[in-house]
Amino acid sequence: MDALVIGAGPAGLMAAEELAAAGRQVVICEAKPSAGRKFLMAGKSGLNVTKDEGSAAFLAAYGAAWLEPILRDFGPDQVKAWCRALGQDVFTGSSGRVFPVAMKASPLLRAWLSRLGSAGVELRLRWRWMGFQGDGWQFDTPQGARVLHPRVVVLALGGASWPRLGSDAAWVPWLRDKGVEIAPFLPANMGFGVDWSPHMSRHFGQPVKGAMLLADDLRERGEFVISSRGIEGGGVYAVSAPVRDGAALAVDFLPDVDGAAIAARLARMKPGETLANRLRKLGLSPAAVALIMEFGRGIDPGRAVKALPLRLTGPRPIAEAISSAGGATQAALTESLELRALPGVFACGEMLDWEAPTGGYLLTGCWATGRWAGRAAAR
Repeated sequence: MDALVIGAGPAGLMAAEELAAAGRQVVICEAKPSAGRKFLMAGKSGLNVTKDEGSAAFLAAYGAAWLEPILRDFGPDQVKAWCRALGQDVFTGSSGRVFPVAMKASPLLRAWLSRLGSAGVELRLRWRWMGFQGDGWQFDTPQGARVLHPRVVVLALGGASWPRLGSDAAWVPWLRDKGVEIAPFLPANMGFGVDWSPHMSRHFGQPVKGAMLLADDLRERGEFVISSRGIEGGGVYAVSAPVRDGAALAVDFLPDVDGAAIAARLARMKPGETLANRLRKLGLSPAAVALIMEFGRGIDPGRAVKALPLRLTGPRPIAEAISSAGGATQAALTESLELRALPGVFACGEMLDWEAPTGGYLLTGCWATGRWAGRAAAR
């Protein structure tokens, strides 16, 4: 066998495409019954393929200088051109997020798998990697145990989030035994738990819109949702890394209004009015008012509107997270994403130790590292 790719997610499929384009005979082994299961799930509410913004801002979102050459090689412009080459036109929303016109992931995946098949790439489903057997790669398959001996291998095994879709990190001990340094996995882009008082139950499922979330020096404007388990949603995910690592989280419910103006408006209201009524007169939604009543006791109302501290119990479990931090470290890899401890073996996608927010960054990072590893493996 010429080239083996393990994992049929976005990173693995991109690596296979590059290997095939270089004339290599490529086999993809995927543990699940179909390819791209997490990719399809991520696209259910609208497939966000990348973020159309300046290069400096785009690269800064990853917080990893070692990824910059890879992301410059396959960034937002290249992602858009690649989608269009598959017959899937894209558009840029007002926030800079880029979506296929079809919005869903399935048309893009179908077109991509068809192109890979035409290029001679073989996809073997329900082939689960089970570690090493001597110098071979052992698989559990519908036909029983099999051992493969490819010339090069690209690992696109995913991280540790959404294990039911395939990213279960089962590969970690096998690579550690071979001397690969792997940073512990942590949840990323996840919600946080809250021990709500009973009166909050009627607000479960309600969004809080137009707010700004504050975590250390980070200021992120975005919507989040009150759930029975805590808070979740895009706004929370954008600040989840520093909050996970110990930063306090606060909310500014009226980011476009100066604090002094809010204090003046509150001062002009009737002294006998309830706090809830006064907050509603500021234009706050019922969900926002409920949060201030939940967490703002003893805090000046004006300050509570501009910087309400939220009492969190901690991040939600990694199995519920959109992505994960941790994985094969930069020190474990060459500049070509080859594992130093395993010459001829390359790694890409979420199994690498990088972290980025939602909003197109995750998917572009997977495609970019898959492309980089595939090209290096082909060489």
